[in-house]
Amino acid sequence: MRGEARGSAPVPLSVLDLANVGVGHTSGDALRAAVESARLADRRGFTRYWVAEHHSMPGVASSSPAVILSHLAARTERVRLGSGGVMLPNHAPLVVAEQFGTLEAFAPGRVDLGLGRAPGTDGATAAALRRTDHLREGADEFPQQLGELIRFLDDDFPDGHRYARIHAVPGPVQGEVSRPQVWLLGSSGFSAELAGRLGLPFAFAHHFSSRNTLPALELYRASFTPSAVLDEPYALIGAAALAADDEEEARRQVRSGALAMLRLRTGRPGLVPTPEEAAAYRFSAAERDFVDSWLGNVTHGTPDAVRDGLDALVKRTGADELMITANVHTPEARVRSLELIADAYELPRT
Repeated sequence: MRGEARGSAPVPLSVLDLANVGVGHTSGDALRAAVESARLADRRGFTRYWVAEHHSMPGVASSSPAVILSHLAARTERVRLGSGGVMLPNHAPLVVAEQFGTLEAFAPGRVDLGLGRAPGTDGATAAALRRTDHLREGADEFPQQLGELIRFLDDDFPDGHRYARIHAVPGPVQGEVSRPQVWLLGSSGFSAELAGRLGLPFAFAHHFSSRNTLPALELYRASFTPSAVLDEPYALIGAAALAADDEEEARRQVRSGALAMLRLRTGRPGLVPTPEEAAAYRFSAAERDFVDSWLGNVTHGTPDAVRDGLDALVKRTGADELMITANVHTPEARVRSLELIADAYELPRT
């Protein structure tokens, strides 16, 4: 499933959207901006547009990927649409198969089902989602849940299995000729090794777990077994990147996301602050260290600087595809960044 690099990009370029909600904006604003961003990705030659599942986070409006993706499917024509990802332990595998089978029926041949095993939220919210306090058990059951999900998608439970007479609809039982492409997502070695053993494509969250990127990719490639899906490993990495018309504006914008992440990591999730609030915030020494470390993993600046930084990241990791994401205050800054990055790589205009 080799992706196609376009323009002067060394590998295919894709987009991850969390539908961030900034101070002074609403979730509706963020979701409408996701439509605009997806349409931009569609006409500028980006390969995929994924949305992520998060819960109980005021600054993130992407709690229901399947609903968002159905809206995007009606407003795009070419770009692949997917989840980055659906947190499988939060859901019954049959429900996920039905949701993404429905999406595939709407947009045949361009639906990705990216799956993770983290809750995408805090422990209390995860317990509310799963109706249990035994969260570790849910994560441990991920391989079994994944196996069930794939069998529902393929409609191939063996005779005698308790689910053999159950069909995920829409799906193969109705003669559908395509199904969602399954990906495993991760920020550590667990999903990397599992994806390798199953011969599935793997997406690594470099944008928030950069120190684990190279070990995870090495583990994925070392454990890879060819499958009906892939003959050789295919690794995508998420990369935080923000381009602006000048370097100062890029720095101003990314500080908002850094402050939002600091608050999230210290148990104070909220809306993404304005650049002015981030500039005026008085950081403690420990907070400053966190922000400096975080920003060190965000490729930002002029379009040419961002292109050079992303090219270096591809060279360093050997990634087969880059998925760009940006946590900034305004939808306009995100859309402008994507347009500038597309221009820097000479992506086509359609």
